[in-house]
Amino acid sequence: MPLISVIIPVYNCESYLAEAIASVLAQTYHPLEIIMIDDGSTDRSARVAERFSSSVQYFYQPNSGPGAARNRGVDLAKGDYCAFLDADDIWTEDKLSLQIDVIRDNPSLDCVFGHVQQFISPELDEREKIRIYCPEEKMAGYIAGAMLIKRESFVNAGGFETNWQIGEFIEWFIRAGEHGIKSFMLPEVVLKRRLHNKNMTIHARNSRADYCRILKASLDRRRAPGNTGKNP
Repeated sequence: MPLISVIIPVYNCESYLAEAIASVLAQTYHPLEIIMIDDGSTDRSARVAERFSSSVQYFYQPNSGPGAARNRGVDLAKGDYCAFLDADDIWTEDKLSLQIDVIRDNPSLDCVFGHVQQFISPELDEREKIRIYCPEEKMAGYIAGAMLIKRESFVNAGGFETNWQIGEFIEWFIRAGEHGIKSFMLPEVVLKRRLHNKNMTIHARNSRADYCRILKASLDRRRAPGNTGKNP
């Protein structure tokens, strides 16, 4: 039973953090190590982590963004596999079991994704809820929280870039594909993604130009001298 390192970056998420950690502890798969990277929180996220001190390894760093927090978690990880969970989201209890079974049956795979079901956080009032678009159907989860990856494969592809306001996972996934990372998408829902006011910010909308820069960087790499232009 290989060890899976679960990395939870958190920044001012005291309201939801306990539920996220509980969803990891409820996994049907073991053994696990849970690594929480506090990315400069100014709320009581650290106190929430203290309640799980027997199960959660807590590390603090100055605010550097989720990509940097995930990278540090991988550096600290002892497991053969890594999984990521945002502090406001929830895993289904069989998430890791389903994914590890696929990799065992298909050793050439590097990572396994699953589907995502989004939900509006129940504490919001009706005026707040009607402002948030929440699709009813599940969708393919090409996001960090829906992935299980071999640690060696993640390291070989390189860590998350830390200079993007948004889109660090998209940039990583494109780059991982360029390195020949092989993935599989499960049909089951493995992640419940919480929608709330703080993840629907104007700040993120103003950073959408990052997506264009990410795609340009990928094209530049493919056009670089010595690149055959063939995808792995």
